Amino acid sequence: MARRYDCTDATDRKTGLREAASAVRRGELVVLPTDTVYGIGADAFSPDAVGDLLEAKGRGRNMPSPVLVGSPNTLHGLVTDFSEAAWELVDAFWPGALTLVARHQPSLTWDLGDARGTVAVRMPLHPVAIELLKEFGPMAVSSANLTGHPAPQDCDAAQEMLGDSVAVYLDGGPTPDSVPSSIVDVTGRTPVLLRTGAIGAEELRKVVPDLEVAP
Repeated sequence: MARRYDCTDATDRKTGLREAASAVRRGELVVLPTDTVYGIGADAFSPDAVGDLLEAKGRGRNMPSPVLVGSPNTLHGLVTDFSEAAWELVDAFWPGALTLVARHQPSLTWDLGDARGTVAVRMPLHPVAIELLKEFGPMAVSSANLTGHPAPQDCDAAQEMLGDSVAVYLDGGPTPDSVPSSIVDVTGRTPVLLRTGAIGAEELRKVVPDLEVAP
């Protein structure tokens, strides 16, 4: 039976964050608010948990799960060949609606799907999400919807779709925006905008003038 906590209430929020972190440590799934849409999260280093996440969404391995972090410093243990331009993007837009696709450390024993040696990583600008990520560590987090359905902006919509496949729901109220994060590939010499979301190309080029836009 899924448990739900009202994170607008200080006591419920504290309990919910503790229960959510414990659930993720047990390999279970949780739903959490972010600054874009609600996400469904799992232990990024548990292949079984990530598999359950993809299954709950009805999503294939060809669409690997992104990873959310609670601090830019976490990147040092997750990615390699991270360029100066990539760090400049982190400094300018994190926490916030910018996802970076980077090469992950080859020593990491995780399976996020068919990611081909890369990871899509972001630090969200939402206090509940950041508290959970700082409590637990990096999490595989994808939008909390069934594949083909709209990404949810509130906990009700997420719970209606995902039901008891999720152990803990953290209800932070409606998310401030329905626009997804922008995605920039920083695996090559030149950053490439793969998806335009909350942050446009013009704004990104103020930080990395040589940014290219994928066709």
